[in-house]
Amino acid sequence: MAGDSDNVSLPKATVQKMISEILDQDLMFTKDAREIIINSGIEFIMILSSMASEMADNEAKKTIAPEHVIKALEELEYNEFIPFLEEILLNFKGSQKVKETRDSKFKKSGLSEEELLRQQEELFRQSRSRLHHNSVSDPVKSEDSS
Repeated sequence: MAGDSDNVSLPKATVQKMISEILDQDLMFTKDAREIIINSGIEFIMILSSMASEMADNEAKKTIAPEHVIKALEELEYNEFIPFLEEILLNFKGSQKVKETRDSKFKKSGLSEEELLRQQEELFRQSRSRLHHNSVSDPVKSEDSS
C-alpha cells in the first residue's frame, strides 16, 4: 500500500493550516515533519478506504456507504472517532435535505428556469420602482414637515 501513495498527495497548504491551528503559537513545524504527517494521512486514508471497500464487498455492495467506513473504523479500533463522525454525517444529511427541498420547490413550481428568472426580474423591477417612488416622494414630505 505504501507504494500506491507515491502518486497522491494532500494539499500542503491545507495540511500546514491544520497543523498551525493545532500547535501553540510558539512551536515551529519543519517541512520534513509536515511531509511525514501528509504521508501518514495518505496511508491512513488508503487503509481506511481499503477496509471500507472490504466491508462493502462483504455485503455484496458496489458502493461504499458511511456505514462501511464506520465499520472499518471499528475494525481498525478507532472507535473514539465514531461519535464525532456520526455527528458530521448527521449534519451533512441535514444539509442535503435542505438542498433537496430547495431543488424540489423549483421542480414543483412547474415553471422553467427562464420563466422563474423573468418573474424574479419583474419583482426586482417592481421593487426598484417602489424604491424610486418612495425616494422621490420622501424629500417632498420632509420639506412639508419643516
